[in-house]
Amino acid sequence: MKKIILILVLFLGSYQVFSQHKLPRTIVTTDGEIDDVDTFIRMLLYSNEYKVEGLIYSSSMWHYKGDGKGTLFISEMPMTKAMYGKKTDLRWAGVAWMQGLLAAYKKVYPNLSVNAKNYPSPEYLMSLVKVGNIDFEGEMEKITDGSEWIKSKLLDTDPTPIYLQAWGGTNTIARALKSIEEAYSKSSDWKKIKEKVSAKAIIYTVMDQDATYKNYIGLHWPKILTFYNSTQFAAFAYPWKKMIPQSMQSYFEGPYMSSKILLNHGALLDMYYSYGDGKKQVGDPEHIHGDISKIKNTQWGNFNQYDFISEGDSPAFLQLVDIGLDNLAHPNYGGWGGRFVQSAENPFRFEDGLRSADINEETGKLDNNYPQTRWLKAIQEDLAARADWCVKSFAQSNHAPVISVKEGTAISAIAGQKIQLHIDGLDPDKNAIQFKAWCYPEAGTSKADIELKGKLASITIPTSAKKGDTFHFIIEGNDNGSPSLTRYKRVIVTVI
Repeated sequence: MKKIILILVLFLGSYQVFSQHKLPRTIVTTDGEIDDVDTFIRMLLYSNEYKVEGLIYSSSMWHYKGDGKGTLFISEMPMTKAMYGKKTDLRWAGVAWMQGLLAAYKKVYPNLSVNAKNYPSPEYLMSLVKVGNIDFEGEMEKITDGSEWIKSKLLDTDPTPIYLQAWGGTNTIARALKSIEEAYSKSSDWKKIKEKVSAKAIIYTVMDQDATYKNYIGLHWPKILTFYNSTQFAAFAYPWKKMIPQSMQSYFEGPYMSSKILLNHGALLDMYYSYGDGKKQVGDPEHIHGDISKIKNTQWGNFNQYDFISEGDSPAFLQLVDIGLDNLAHPNYGGWGGRFVQSAENPFRFEDGLRSADINEETGKLDNNYPQTRWLKAIQEDLAARADWCVKSFAQSNHAPVISVKEGTAISAIAGQKIQLHIDGLDPDKNAIQFKAWCYPEAGTSKADIELKGKLASITIPTSAKKGDTFHFIIEGNDNGSPSLTRYKRVIVTVI
């Protein structure tokens, strides 16, 4: 119980800081795979929703530069050790692709800024690009510009938490933390500094793409809050056809992707990789997805031109986007970045997998990926709107509604009580809003009925409810613009 209370205090403190500063701070580390490129493009389109403070090249089990001396390296990770054996370098895309995307972002930045506030300037983003630890998978001995940049942010005077996104390995993050340990571990202030950094750093890692979390971060910095996405990201990755419910697949297929997102949407989306698009990433011989003759009968299924390939790392930044689900400070609540449960071994580590599975509404069965896939239609429509922002005026584009609940989002009740919620919405484009209300039992402790008539939602708390039980209700508002955009309010009822 003490561990749970400690985590809740940490979340509450983080939430208050986020509220004061409005936008969460974040640093991206990336190994440059084609899915990182596509993730990066989507990330830029959402860069008004958080404060980007670093864009850092790093390595992974899939991609590393080599040391230029012909040194042979073999992976520490079983999968890539078996796949590649000894290599001097591996599928390295270089350290210029981010700058190329930022040059394209510069061309659409004026139009993006017309459609929403807070988009960072291209010049500012370019100043954040650093090279981290890239020579080999898991290399964390070198002090690099990227690791020093992360170190400086973790030690600065701003108390706001920093989300460290690991789209590849965690090695550059590990090097930054090791540099802090080396600099201060023998000083009288070490305990205070370690507590400050541990409370400030939040890591969102997509798989273990090297062993530096296991070998260093988890051992030396066990109180750094970590979100570990090992399965749910796959709904956004190469095997999406095997993961996404059939009803949502059209939003990832060529007709939708080409017309709504990829074609005639400006310089940035011109650089997005899709199946059969004729593009080829320099440095990666395994990037054959653009060859239209090689997209049938693949290990992930049959694909057509302009089908989605992969954005396996997009959940890492979607976790930061405030859409009304209050998941930023509560990873167990679930949202566009997935849903995570507290590890039994380390209360500061939140994981996905079977324990975080939701009931798939289409199959009626527990599904490890449904905490991510349940939101995918809304996520893709939202991307399509931002693609329009690149080339259209405010009047020609659609913008998300704002949803409200008169009674608030935290309600106390007794067993058997009936509760009414008066819901409403404001749409900046004066579009009509259609409401939906549903219970999210996996996010709370129990399930309760909710019925919606117009803008009035009626909840009945079960008579069997016990003190401390929580019931999560999602109020969903969809506008009738094109594309249709969705925002939410999460109402939590706690039994007293």
